[in-house]
Amino acid sequence: MTRLRHLACAALAALSLSASLTASSRAEQPAIERIEISARPIARFQIGLDQKIFGPLEFVGGLEMTSSSRNLGALSAFRFLKSGSDFIGVADTGFWYFGRVARDSAMRPTGIENFRMVQMVDSSGVAIEKKWQADAEGLAVKDGIATVGFERTHRVAQYRIDPDNMQPPFRELDFLVPRNELRTNRGFETVAYSTEKGGLVVVSEKSLDTSGNIFAAIIEGPKKGVFTVKRNGEFDITDGAFLPDGDLLLLERSFSMASGVKMRLRRIASETIARGQVADGPVLLEANMGYQIDNMEGLDVWQRSDGALMVSLVSDDNHSILQRNLYLEFILHGD
Repeated sequence: MTRLRHLACAALAALSLSASLTASSRAEQPAIERIEISARPIARFQIGLDQKIFGPLEFVGGLEMTSSSRNLGALSAFRFLKSGSDFIGVADTGFWYFGRVARDSAMRPTGIENFRMVQMVDSSGVAIEKKWQADAEGLAVKDGIATVGFERTHRVAQYRIDPDNMQPPFRELDFLVPRNELRTNRGFETVAYSTEKGGLVVVSEKSLDTSGNIFAAIIEGPKKGVFTVKRNGEFDITDGAFLPDGDLLLLERSFSMASGVKMRLRRIASETIARGQVADGPVLLEANMGYQIDNMEGLDVWQRSDGALMVSLVSDDNHSILQRNLYLEFILHGD
């Protein structure tokens, strides 16, 4: 009887420990934070002027986003899951974010709905607390898979998209660019799918070769290989997306104490995106502090229900009271 009692007690202790560990493990899983976004409409792109057309781009509208949540901000990349509506994004503080763009009858953006954020987790499913381990900068989405580019701890990792239960990455990809060529805080800001190139393309922010050009690579398919992007002026690359014709639309940014922040959109010709080549193309739009811009970091290209080719941008406020979280939307004409 005594032996049976000891065995029963041991079994109960084991069950108790297992339950405790399970509860502890669950406690370590990050909670989804639902955030109410206040969105102030932006009707004019150039401050004080009603102009809508800027080269091939037509300004549709924008939003300045604020919230009482201390986690809103650092929005470094995003992609639409449904054209112009539901989206997924990454913040360089190690968060996923999700939401939906609300629109009026003229299809202009009016607000952000169902916005939520959740911390990224490590291979054990535990929230990553250190920024240098989860400095997410680039994002591509295809077939329910999110591919994220990280800098500082340079990697390109893939995740299954489940807004209610984002899990650890299921694999990391070979990004081909020699790791020693990637600067600590100048890694892969652009991760984009190219149908024409047969897979993912990555472009660094400002990891330069000996000629001063920016390292990039096609990392999948028969055309894979390292190439570079011509650095044009003092602008660094912050995101990119492929256009229907195969060209790459790049979002670029510069900053100086004298002139403040600037943004630029540059169209990189598809034929120059190839192993061993230097990719280049014309500037479509450049804007300074006389426009409604901030530290523009994220870009997506999508098609509106009326067939218009759209370009959407978001800014990274660096959690600074001097900066803003912006969403801007343009029609790209001539495609």
